[in-house]
Amino acid sequence: MSSLTTDDVERLRGVFDRHLDVGLHHGAQCAVYVDGSLAVDFAGGTAAPEGDETTSETKHLIFSCTKPYVGVVIHQLVEEGQIAYGDRLVEYWPSFAEQGTEKATITVEQVLSHTAGIPYGPFDEQGDKWDDWDAAVAAMEDIEPVYSPGEQPAYHAFNYGWLTGELIHRVLEQPVREAVKERVFEPLGMDDTSIGLDPDEPDSVAVLSGFEMSDRCRDVGEGLGIPAADSAAAFNEERIHRAVIPAANGIGTARDMARFYACIANGGSIDGTELLSTETVDYATQTHAETDSDGTLSRPARYGLGFWTGGLANDMFGTVSRERQFGHAGLGSIFGWGDPELNVGFAYVTNGIREESYEHAARVNAMADAVRLCLSE
Repeated sequence: MSSLTTDDVERLRGVFDRHLDVGLHHGAQCAVYVDGSLAVDFAGGTAAPEGDETTSETKHLIFSCTKPYVGVVIHQLVEEGQIAYGDRLVEYWPSFAEQGTEKATITVEQVLSHTAGIPYGPFDEQGDKWDDWDAAVAAMEDIEPVYSPGEQPAYHAFNYGWLTGELIHRVLEQPVREAVKERVFEPLGMDDTSIGLDPDEPDSVAVLSGFEMSDRCRDVGEGLGIPAADSAAAFNEERIHRAVIPAANGIGTARDMARFYACIANGGSIDGTELLSTETVDYATQTHAETDSDGTLSRPARYGLGFWTGGLANDMFGTVSRERQFGHAGLGSIFGWGDPELNVGFAYVTNGIREESYEHAARVNAMADAVRLCLSE
């Protein structure tokens, strides 16, 4: 059985505090569950450059770490027999594509594994419409494949959320925000997490700050090419905080995220609450698509169904990870992962965005490595 001693926790706190001391971000949280129990729950720094102290309850925008939460609802619908992974989206969403076209062949599994072939389009650049669900649905109906469905893994940064979200809406006749809340957040006691802010909830989300690229030997060329300051400014808007962007505007804490991954790492259940069956977890967290050059990110990538999988030198699961680790990254050194072998759920959340993903990976890996080292001793 894995465990962290008091000395381990103190050493981990030293790594966590070092990141704050050198100014990698203004505030951060780190949480670790081991064998179903919360073993680490750090918070430090400030919620804004000149803001209040960051606590374990301070809500942060978690960007693409939202994707697995939505994906779990899709897996639940499969378990319930309401859909199947091989079903085509047009079976539930007839206006998504014209029958007989290449686009009409896109399946549920292809969306979850980022192989649907529609990773980006004009709507990605139309931030003024992201709080209009009908506009997002119309954009997905208008978009045409960039790649033949099922062939090229290409990260669907925003479209993953619009596609899974509208599928959930069509099947359950319930908005995706409500479905994820009822099926994931409430059962797990993730009281500080939501997709967008509730209408009557005050906007106290931690303020994002963009940091310019630090000096280094070589431009590693990773990332989506969005300047950090621009990303921070766009996602600090209250309108975006209150929108429903199922791939990008989850709001929550590291403690809640670590609990989610602890549940999945434990075969889909924790404290008597079953989110998914062990069989579904095993299937969802296997690698279903792999590439040496992702069509969006231009780097090696491995995708499960709604999760990333580990084992690549460029991933953020730790400097040396295993393929059976699974999780997801969010912009701004935000990352959560589960390890079924160690029965660990890990989450690291910050409010500092740097220019390139390599810099995020370096600091996330430092925390992940420290946790794994302590658990292996």
